[in-house]
Amino acid sequence: MTPAIAMSRSSPRGDAATGRTDRLRPVRSVGVEEELLLVDAITMQPVPVAGPIMRNLPAGADVRIGPCLAFEAKQEQIEVVSPPQRTFGDVLETIRRGRSDADAAAQEVGARAVALATGTFDVTSHLVPAPRYRRMQEAFGITMHEQLTCGLHVHVSVDSDDEGVGILDRIRPWLPVLLALSTNSPFHHGTDTGFASFRYQAWNRWPSAGAYDLFGSASAYFESRTAMLHAGVPLDAGMIYFDARLSDHVPTVEIRIADVCLRAEESAALALLIRALVSTAADEWSHGVPPDPVSAALLRLASWRASKSGLAGVLLDPRTHAPVPAADAVRGLLHHVRQHFADGAEERFVTDVVAGIIARGTGAARQREALSRAGSLHDVVAAAVEETTHEVDATATRSSLPGDVRAGHGCDAGRSSEGAPHEHSDTGIR
Repeated sequence: MTPAIAMSRSSPRGDAATGRTDRLRPVRSVGVEEELLLVDAITMQPVPVAGPIMRNLPAGADVRIGPCLAFEAKQEQIEVVSPPQRTFGDVLETIRRGRSDADAAAQEVGARAVALATGTFDVTSHLVPAPRYRRMQEAFGITMHEQLTCGLHVHVSVDSDDEGVGILDRIRPWLPVLLALSTNSPFHHGTDTGFASFRYQAWNRWPSAGAYDLFGSASAYFESRTAMLHAGVPLDAGMIYFDARLSDHVPTVEIRIADVCLRAEESAALALLIRALVSTAADEWSHGVPPDPVSAALLRLASWRASKSGLAGVLLDPRTHAPVPAADAVRGLLHHVRQHFADGAEERFVTDVVAGIIARGTGAARQREALSRAGSLHDVVAAAVEETTHEVDATATRSSLPGDVRAGHGCDAGRSSEGAPHEHSDTGIR
């Protein structure tokens, strides 16, 4: 995440509509990073235009007050970094605006920005010329050479490292359900992979990626990280690719398991669901509720199942770890966090969007439906382009964003004045 982002906690608020005093608690800020694929506007195949896009953008954006664009690992993708927000309307509007800015910038160079979690077509991707990425290419060979995936990373504010690790320990069993809801990558190198999220399969080729064991304390977390670095496999702390981790740059927990979602509403709902899950875990930690001791080995199976079938089959129940219908696991997650939405409007928004995903299908299911209707991957990507910036009316009034922020800026922390990436601008593969 871009270092300039500052996450904070707001003052307590309640739910005036329902009178639920159990919601009188500080509302944690949430920041969203979405990685988008860049495709040719005509052929719909990935194109290496991140450099031209970033060079065309005006300098001077401040990610604290508006979304901005940043380089990712490959020239065929771009990252949208959004500022921390608190209300669901602001989260949704900022994601919409970031996607619109990215697509407008892409169109200036004959491309489109699309929320697909894998490249769909058979493509040879091109490395962004940052020294760290070159070192990763040298160290990890084909894993880095073939890396072209787009995820959704959600940062939620925490008060301390101890609280953050307490949260990480307690959200572990629920992370595969979030992955299942987000699944949006059935195609890879021109073929149907048989997975709902092939991104997650590809991502787990990295040696530190995936589920993690209980830590128990912040000191144990950092001792574990230090031991991994001393092993000499990850190049730096940014390569500790747990499904969720403490951020090195801002006081947040960063949940990294999800595919980028087809629609902005889905990304917003997932971000708010994650915030509610984090708040639930923080309450459990503060009240001494012990975390589930389930092993990382079993959690890897739960995530594999979510990656394989999304919501189309079964998931492992986060409480019993036995197979249940996927919709039951999702309902269990909503029940688990129901007391920790900011207010009734936010809860209704999240519940409605999740119900829509269950009824309409995940992004992966909709991509396969598009292929069945049209018969070509070109049409699959073209349909996804439309969904990326498609807007569905929210059920509550959205608060406005600052009016003096120009659209289409690049994150100053992510590039030099010539538009080339800085050494530490690689905000996603870190």
